[in-house]
Parts: sequence; structure tokens; C-alpha cells
Amino acid sequence: MNTYKYSDLSKTDISKLVQRNVDPAHHVRDAVEEILANVKLLGDKALYDYALKFEKVVLDKLYLTQSELAEIAQGVSSEQKAALDTAYNNIYKFHQSQLKVEDKVETMPGVTCWREVRAIEKVGLYIPGGTAVLPSTFLMLGIPARIAGCSEIVVCTPPQKDGKVNPFIAYVALLLGIDTVYLTGGAQAIAAMAYGTKTITKTDKIFGPGNQYVTKAKTIVQSTTTTAIDMPAGPSEVLVIADETANPVFIAADLLAQAEHGVDSQSILVTTSAQIAEQTLAELKKQLPVLPRAEIAGKAIDNSYIVITNTLDEAMQFSNEYAPEHLILATENWQNITGKIINAGSVFLGNLTPESAGDYASGTNHTLPTSSFAKAYSGVSVDSFVKKITFQHLSPEGVKNIGRTVEILAELEGLQAHKNAVSVRLEKQ
Repeated sequence: MNTYKYSDLSKTDISKLVQRNVDPAHHVRDAVEEILANVKLLGDKALYDYALKFEKVVLDKLYLTQSELAEIAQGVSSEQKAALDTAYNNIYKFHQSQLKVEDKVETMPGVTCWREVRAIEKVGLYIPGGTAVLPSTFLMLGIPARIAGCSEIVVCTPPQKDGKVNPFIAYVALLLGIDTVYLTGGAQAIAAMAYGTKTITKTDKIFGPGNQYVTKAKTIVQSTTTTAIDMPAGPSEVLVIADETANPVFIAADLLAQAEHGVDSQSILVTTSAQIAEQTLAELKKQLPVLPRAEIAGKAIDNSYIVITNTLDEAMQFSNEYAPEHLILATENWQNITGKIINAGSVFLGNLTPESAGDYASGTNHTLPTSSFAKAYSGVSVDSFVKKITFQHLSPEGVKNIGRTVEILAELEGLQAHKNAVSVRLEKQ
């Protein structure tokens, strides 16, 4: 990991440092556009072809039924089921609290306005399954979809070498009451949910994280189809802000936890202590070699860096510019700086709160904006799966009270028919 002094960095330097997952030669875009076009044209045939090309598996069908999922789920031990059940309950409890009925507001006598929640009818959930299988992501997406009341939930995940799914994915499907899981991954899965095929239903909105290809596919279909997306959620990232009260053993573990997601992940340390930086580097050398995914994590660490600042305020300035997916405040003084957080997907407070807790079981959602999109996007929630429709009602008193205001505003905009729509009602009062 390279180390930089914040005081030596210009605005241009910082802009270059915080930039990630760029595609200057459009290699990713070109590849994704070809995949999207093929799926749109060939439908299921393209999905079979891509399963053979990317997953090296010949599929005889593109889905697993509920009975097949139940059989596969038998491979989950009692202890593993208990852990998944605990995560399910905590995530459900946190997200259930987000579903609220809003009050009606009388903006003036006789004029009443309010909003009502309606679930998005058809949603697509993309569950990554490349170098790691992520049943936790299935929980994070499926639970708020169920709470919201979405009438159709389409689940896509890459097939394993045996043409099936991991037992943990199957068990979560049963927990969520999902009766079909579709065996397709990558950009082609996004295309299937955006365009629809003979087997896979076209959805209204697509959810889920993925690699650069999945993220690019989501951004393209959002701008070229009627299917929306949750957010651009690409390769994962963490930024740790640490001072002299931090524990370098914990910091190194947190950095590696993010790095093992993939070679294009980033793990950034911003610290006020050069000593903590040195000790963390030493800990990384100790902890990395014993990881099963050491090669992947090592490449991600090589793509990461350390920034040394003079103060926690400077550290927070850099963090807000980076806009991390995950932000860890590795300091006993976290209460003093949380109010200065402007851009972050999810925040982990203090030396005893690892990002892993939020990834799995604390209750918060781990599907979060990456690549600086935390400057404009929130993480997935129940709100992501619903629409909020506005209503208004005018009583006879309301028409009288608001009528002349609307007439004047319509006149000044030169829209006579708008004015008439009110005038004819006023004449009947």
C-alpha cells in the first residue's frame, strides 16, 4: 500500500486518488453492450450460451423449483441455519420499522394532501456468485422486498459447476418464500431482468451489487429501458478513519475483510497517526498470508493506500470526498466527528464495530452505493421497493380558498385551459 501525506496532496491529487473503477478505454462498456444486445435478441439461448462461456456449465434449464431448492438446502447444518435465522430476524426487525403511514396534511381549509405507499410490482434481485457466494445479499434484498409487498420477485444468481446453487442460497430462498431461482449471472442476468426472456420475467426495478460488468449493465439498462435500478453498486470498498486510540490489529482485519471480496475492491486507511499506519502495515503482513483468499485480498490491498492527516477533521474531509461505501471510525472519539459525515453508505462506530457486523447480521442493509455514488445515493431499504403516490382532495371550501390562486398562476404562465379547469368549478359554487 502506498502512503500519502494529506498536506502534500493538491485537489487534483485527491481527485485522482478517490477515483476508482474507471473504464477509460470503454472495454467494460463495449463488452457489456454486446451481452445486452445478445440477450435482447436471443433471449434464453444467450443465457445458456453465457452459462457455458463464463460458468463452464451446460444447463438443461434456467431455473430451480421450490422442491429442488428444498432438497439442496438439506446441505445446511443446524448451526448454519441458526446463524442465517438470526441474521434474517435482525434484518427483518430493522427494515420492518421503515414501513410507515404518513399523516394527511390540510395545507389550507378544505385542501388536503397526503402520500400513500404502493409496492413496486415486479422486482429483480441479483445475487452475486462469482468468487464468493453471498446468501447475505439475498437476505438484504429479499427481506425488504417482502416487507414492501412486491407481488413478483425474480431472483437471478450464477449457477455452480453442478448446475445448481449453493445450499445457503437455497435455504435463504426457502426463508423468503421464493419458489424459483434463475440460473444466470453477470451482465446477462441484468439484461434478462431488464428485457425479459421466454423464461425470465421483465422486471420494473433491478437490485443488487456486482462487479464492474454488472454495474455497467445496470447503468445502461436504466438509461435505455423502462427498468429502473437501485443504485450503481459495484466492487466493494471500505475507508477506515483511525487515530492513536485505534487498534492496528482490528484495522488490518477490517481492511482485509473488504479486500477479500475481489481484486477490484479497495481498502483505504486514513489516520492521524504515522505509528498506527506502520503498525497496521505490519499487521497486514501477518494476517494476509493465512487467509484462504490471500491472493485475491493481496491484489486488492496492492490497489489500496494510506493517507496520513494532521487531524480527524482532515481525515473526515478526505472521507467525504472519497464517499465510501463503508466507513469505519476506529477511534474512541467517534462521537466528536459523526456529525461531520456527509457522504457514506453505512457507518461503523468505534473500535468494537467491524464492518462484518453490518454485512451479515446487525440488521442494516449491506447493499450500498460505491465508487463515490454515496454522494447522491442511499443504501437499499424498504423505501427502495416502494413508490410513494401523492393524493389531494378539495372540498367546496377548498375550491373557493385555493381557486383564485391557481387562476392567477395559470394566467401568468399563459395556460388558459389550466385556469378554466378551476374557473368552471368556482362558477358552480
